[in-house]
Amino acid sequence: MRDALLELIEARGPGDAVPSERALCAQLGVSRPTVRAAVDELVVAGLLVREHGRDMFVSAEKITQQLVPNRGALTVLQAKGAWTGRILEFRTLPAGARVGRRLRVSPAAEVRYAARLRLVDGVPMVVEHLHVPAALVPGLTGAELEQGDLYEQFRDRHGVRVGEAVQSVEPTVVTRAEAEPLDVPELSPALLFERLTTDAEGRPVECVRSVYRGDRYRIVSRLTLGSSTPRPGEVEEVLEEYHPGFPPDDFTARGPVSFSARGVVQHG
Repeated sequence: MRDALLELIEARGPGDAVPSERALCAQLGVSRPTVRAAVDELVVAGLLVREHGRDMFVSAEKITQQLVPNRGALTVLQAKGAWTGRILEFRTLPAGARVGRRLRVSPAAEVRYAARLRLVDGVPMVVEHLHVPAALVPGLTGAELEQGDLYEQFRDRHGVRVGEAVQSVEPTVVTRAEAEPLDVPELSPALLFERLTTDAEGRPVECVRSVYRGDRYRIVSRLTLGSSTPRPGEVEEVLEEYHPGFPPDDFTARGPVSFSARGVVQHG
């Protein structure tokens, strides 16, 4: 039900009406409580808006602030700690309209889907929902997703070399299905990472939706307001147009801003 609503949202624009709960029940052949539970979840996540007496609408468009380095790729360092993985679900299924659009394949094309729990020092930290075109990695196994670097597996076992990825980060809440493996209450604050990775030829090789625990994980960035020399071991790129965390009008001189980021796991 949630996926069906997400496809309806993606097919519409901000402020567009969504069919009523009664209409969705008839259209999809599901019960009213099932529809209401999925709608409630997407309202809390900020994707749908209920207006009294006016049914439901797609939420207003979000303001997007990009990190655009003027040379090379922006590198985000991995958080400290021993990272391990455990497969919660692994199967082959049709891409469907929403995933098919992202991976640029037919909705009927087969994809490998995996739900993976990532742990840091044995503590559940993130649930990943991974979709990979089956034609690119016909022999992909669940064991590969639990062992080592996934991109190394792509390269060494399947001949797929990743080129770049576009990733967004925004606040969200934990769904009922994600709450149990993450060991947190339903609707707990979380960080949503969505990533589309392409290979050296520009073909999509994976799309990933990752939900990180908001109580244990945060992103720390260092902004250098002007020219400076990076400290040893830091990765910094100069951003000439977008300044993360600052409204554009705060910079009248339009000088360069250096940016570096790393993930931090909060212990305790």
